Amino acid sequence: MAARAHDVAALAFRGKLACLNFADSAWRLPVPASTDAAEIRRAATEAAEAFRHAEDGGVDEKESKAVVSEEKGCVEMEGSSNLFYLDEEEIFEMPRLLDDMAEGLMLCPPQCLDGYMDWNDVETDDDLKLWSFSI
Repeated sequence: MAARAHDVAALAFRGKLACLNFADSAWRLPVPASTDAAEIRRAATEAAEAFRHAEDGGVDEKESKAVVSEEKGCVEMEGSSNLFYLDEEEIFEMPRLLDDMAEGLMLCPPQCLDGYMDWNDVETDDDLKLWSFSI
């Protein structure tokens, strides 16, 4: 809602040159008649209230009931088909996952497989020619 109010104020001061948060819906915003602070405040409040219902998904919290599905961590709201909550912390078992990641930092890196070149070994440096000294 604050972003919509900002857009109204930006339109009042900058007009079409304003940098808006929601440029695609600028036509829906009320434009204040003047640059008077009270007029801009009234238009900004009006815009914020107009978009409040749309941004909340159009569902009253008192009317909707949460239904927990059989899947772990999924909640779907009755009264609206587009509201869905996925509890990622429960699905990925985040506390254990973070502990495992921290524990992984304390492990030694795996040894390289056979066939790698040891740069400290003198015998392997003999056949490696980086440049030629011939003129």
